[in-house]
Parts: sequence; structure tokens; C-alpha cells
Amino acid sequence: MKKTTQQLITIANTFAINDKIVSAEPFGNGHINDTYKVTTDKGEDKYILQRINHQIFTDVDTLQKNIHIVTTHIRKKLEEQNATAIDRKVLTFFPTKDGQLYFHDNDSYWRICLLIPESKSYEEVTPELSYEAGRAFGDFQSMLADIPEGMLGDTIPNFHNMEFRLQQFRDAVHADSAGRVATIKPLIEAIEQRAKAMCIQEELYREGKLKKRVNHCDTKVNNILFDKSGKVLCVIDLDTVMPGFVLSDIGDFIRTGANTGAEDDTNLDNVGVNIPIFEAYTRGYMETAQSFLTPLEISLLPYGGRLLTYMQTVRFLTDYINGDTYYKIHYPEHNLVRTQAQFKLLQSLEEHAEQMDGFMQQWL
Repeated sequence: MKKTTQQLITIANTFAINDKIVSAEPFGNGHINDTYKVTTDKGEDKYILQRINHQIFTDVDTLQKNIHIVTTHIRKKLEEQNATAIDRKVLTFFPTKDGQLYFHDNDSYWRICLLIPESKSYEEVTPELSYEAGRAFGDFQSMLADIPEGMLGDTIPNFHNMEFRLQQFRDAVHADSAGRVATIKPLIEAIEQRAKAMCIQEELYREGKLKKRVNHCDTKVNNILFDKSGKVLCVIDLDTVMPGFVLSDIGDFIRTGANTGAEDDTNLDNVGVNIPIFEAYTRGYMETAQSFLTPLEISLLPYGGRLLTYMQTVRFLTDYINGDTYYKIHYPEHNLVRTQAQFKLLQSLEEHAEQMDGFMQQWL
């Protein structure tokens, strides 16, 4: 239900902030949560109010606890470093006046944080920005590396669990609810041929060789705020911060940032891995993350790119087989086109695997 400006002001005033709120207007272009810029009676754009999409984030309590633990931990680390302008280097969320981490109005869930002024984000991906993004996400993980395992919960259970995604895929193939399986058998076979090799991280975890760490799980350039001079301020969009494997975070950046084409490119000749982007991101990441990574994790980082691209191929094809019930589509074959584009990227990553794996040797 859409809220009036007055209703938004009333919601903002349930939080423990020391300002008089006079307006709240839609802000940004996010696709998940509804975001509003909140202005005070002094004419200052000071807060960001968000309606949490609880259709996607069904466990709002765990979501907000995770964010509280992570931002509090980073703030403490920055204080220990005697950092300046800390409110610009970590998101600052406010509890409600009765001490809760979010407000529920019997319809929606809400939270509020400080707006970081004179900041900007980028959509384009260049080697220079990739290097800065690598440093930022590596530093983010490094500051959170000493959070004890078990302290954070799963915001979206099995989000990057390849075994789980393959089971969903096989269930979809078996059900064939939209009658599409017969037309895509070569893709199904290609996925199954790679299945065992793409479940390495779960196997290594069970063997005690790979540990779960605090991951961002949405490592895109536009989830970093920069100041006007182009210097990194902080990592944002913390909804998917949860326990996982480091392969996920570098892998998702490779999948999205180091793709020469679009995620749903209809011209597969456009699609391939951009090696300079991969190398720039990895170099920046290793500068800030090497201190807590094991040799096994370092050696597997390029594999993370193949894994996350394979995982997204599986997820798009699963949705296509199910009749397009999860991802929004703009035309009937959209999920199939996405699948084919992701699979082409995966093939490119496989072709460059020896080169990318070799790039990691300088840190081993």
C-alpha cells in the first residue's frame, strides 16, 4: 500500500532521531526496497527511510540483527583505527524509540539510517573502479573476519548453495510444469556435465578445509559509495550480508562486472570475460583481504567466478523450466536468453581458467 507523505513522516518519527521531519520523497532506483529521502525542518536531507521488501527478506528480525552486528563491528574497528568522519565510512542505523531495530506498522517493515552527504555511486565498470571496488569489499570482509561463526544468520537461506540450486533445477526438470524440457535438452546436459565440479565448496566445507566467513553477497560497483574526489567511503546495501564462502563475493563481481556483454545479451558474440577487469578487482581485493585468506581460498578465487556464473545459469534455466515464476521477464523467452548469455560467459571463463588461476600465483 502506497504511503502518503504524512504517513511517511509519522513512520520516520517512530525512530530515535533528534530532528523534526517535514518531508519524505522517493529516492534512488533500487529494485527491492522502497527508499525515501527524509528532510528535516532545517532543510537538511539527513536520513534514508526504507520499506523492507519482506516478500524477499522474509526473516526481517535476522536481517536487521545482521546489519546491526556488522555496522556496529565496523564502527568499532574504525574507532580503534582513530578514523575520522566515521559516519561517512559506515552506515548508521537508528532504533525505534522503544529500542527495536525496525518498525512494523501492521503492513510493512521499516528502518532508517543517516544519509551520507556529498557521496556518489557508479554504474559503469572500469579497471580503475574495479580496483577500488576490490579494495573496498576486501576491506569490508577483513574488518568482519573476526566475527565468530554462528553470530550472523542466513538472510536468504541457501542463497549461494550450489547443491541446493541443483536440487531445485532437477526438481524443475522432473516436473516440467511448463512443458519446456524437450526443447532445451542440450543446456540441461551441459549443466549436469559440470554439476560435480561445481559443488566443490560445499564438499570442502564438510571436510573442514573451507570455512564460512561474513560475505556481502552482492558485490557490485554501485554498492559502494565514493566521495566527490572518487575515494571510497563505504560499502552499502547490506541486506544480503550473511555467512558464506569468499568465492561468492569475488565470483559475483567477476560474473557481473567482468562480463563484456549484458546479462541478457541476445548477441552472444558480445559476451565474454574481461580479463583486465578481473585482474584489477583481484589486485585491489588481495591488497586488503590477503591477511585473513588461506592459500586454498586464494587459489580458488577465480573458480568463484565460474561457480557464480554457473549458478546463475542454473537459476535462470530453472525459472524458465518452471514457467517464469521468479524473475521478472520482459518477453516470453527472456529467461532462456539470460541462460544462454550466462552459459556463454561460463564458457569464456572456462577458456581463460588457466590464465586466471595463474594470476593468483603471485599471492601463493
